[in-house]
Amino acid sequence: MPHNPNQSSSHLKRSAWSALAAHRRTWHSPLRELFTANPQRFQQFSTPACGLLLDFSKNPLTTETIDLLVKLAEAHEIPGRLRDLFDGKAVNVSEKRPAWHTALRAGKSAPHPVQQSLAVMHEITQVLRAGAMLGSTGSPITDVVSLGIGGSALGPQLVAAACTPHSHGTATPRVHFVSNPSETFTQLLSQLDAAGTLFIVQSKSFNTQETLHNARCARHWLQTALHRTQVDAHFIAITAQTDAAVAFGIPRSQVLPLWNWVGGRYSLWSATGLPAMIAMGNTQHDLLLAGAAAMDAHTHDMPLAQNMPVLLALIDIWEHLFWDIQSRAVVPYPHELSLLPAHLQQLSMESLGKGVRSNGKILRTHSGPLLWGGLGSESQHSYFQWLHQGTHTAAVDFIACCEPTSPSDPTAYQAHTVMLANCFAQSALLMNGLTTNEVTAQLIAKGLSARTAERQAPHQTHPGNRPSNTILLPRLDAYSVGALIALYEHRTYILGVLLGVNAFDQWGVEHGKHLAKALETEFNSPSPENHFDSSTQGLIAHVRALQAALSTPTEHT
Repeated sequence: MPHNPNQSSSHLKRSAWSALAAHRRTWHSPLRELFTANPQRFQQFSTPACGLLLDFSKNPLTTETIDLLVKLAEAHEIPGRLRDLFDGKAVNVSEKRPAWHTALRAGKSAPHPVQQSLAVMHEITQVLRAGAMLGSTGSPITDVVSLGIGGSALGPQLVAAACTPHSHGTATPRVHFVSNPSETFTQLLSQLDAAGTLFIVQSKSFNTQETLHNARCARHWLQTALHRTQVDAHFIAITAQTDAAVAFGIPRSQVLPLWNWVGGRYSLWSATGLPAMIAMGNTQHDLLLAGAAAMDAHTHDMPLAQNMPVLLALIDIWEHLFWDIQSRAVVPYPHELSLLPAHLQQLSMESLGKGVRSNGKILRTHSGPLLWGGLGSESQHSYFQWLHQGTHTAAVDFIACCEPTSPSDPTAYQAHTVMLANCFAQSALLMNGLTTNEVTAQLIAKGLSARTAERQAPHQTHPGNRPSNTILLPRLDAYSVGALIALYEHRTYILGVLLGVNAFDQWGVEHGKHLAKALETEFNSPSPENHFDSSTQGLIAHVRALQAALSTPTEHT
């Protein structure tokens, strides 16, 4: 049976929370003063794991804070809750099933069905990348189109973008990712050869509205170019509902399994990751899994005070609930990680956006924080103004790599140095700030009069004292990317335990899907029944009226 939080001592939990509240009330030191008082602060508040380095020194904490936070983790029995996760216990309490994504990257220790699925993925990838997989007409497969949305798209697309430039091997089919039904998909199809195109339909339920719409469009496109008997050979399905995929027309032998214990936002480690594996190659994909497995082992084995995802989750709870910092920006600097904020946004906000505790009672604190972000070099020219001088405080995770992609290329090395300088400068300025006196002195040094400098200084003053973490990867490779994503997964689960919410269901998403299907019927009905609120009815009526007007020929004078 999974760990039951009700078996923990409520007294220990209350005591740990009260101690942190008391500690917060006595806090008076800005971050800049913490660094001035302790020249060894970086060494004291940074830690390695799986080749990654976490610098958490630019957060409002001391050794006393860490001690109190570790006691909070102990009171919530975090080690036991992590064992439940790794052992495949039913940690998803509302749906009474495991969230066993760690089993998908457990190598030889993985369940036999997982190993079988991975072997099939390897075989498909090897044949495709060798140019030996043929379509129904005997033409080689030159393009693979992934049809999925949410977790079936974000994770695979991220790792494909992050790891493909560093893969080696034979010729690779072009891999495309399509999520929304849109004209963009139609434009893509117009550029492809039907005889050389393979579609991978990814839907755990095989009932996802957007994905099935695109799959039907793909089938219709194939049917117009190929003989009807040839169409099925151009589809692979990845789903937990094999019969539904077969009913759609995909041969059972071309259906790869998903399991109910694989959540959508964790599914990139499963057969859902096949498009990414095709893009990067088997060797790189194996390294991706190995990096994630290494972070799993670190999370399982390392004491709380040296455990990277535990520390990050504890810092999150400290700043979110005790400092009222309600959002965190994730800012990667390598261009290849530009999709990371979107993937982590789904991971965090779908997991922690809950107003009810795991036991069904109302959550009396804030739910999980808002997570957002963007590519560092671009973000510095947009929302960093808000981060530096706005009246709201947001925490930031900076992510960068120590080595450039091409260390032997002087131009690449110089560009990489510029990128790192910008990354480190932003975190330093957020922490230190600039006082009015410092700005005034700088302006006078530039030749302004004292009076002019004093007038301009308030506009350039930075309050500072704004927290951040910096996570450094040794280099941008599949192993490091796997470890990084697994780090955020475990951080999210631990934060959910501390908040008391189930991080593995998403009823807000599910009910939205059900309502959308009902509305689709309303759009297509010749006699709408108007079961919805007046706003929704009015919007539907407006669209229907406009569509009717556009479809009616008009005379022009």
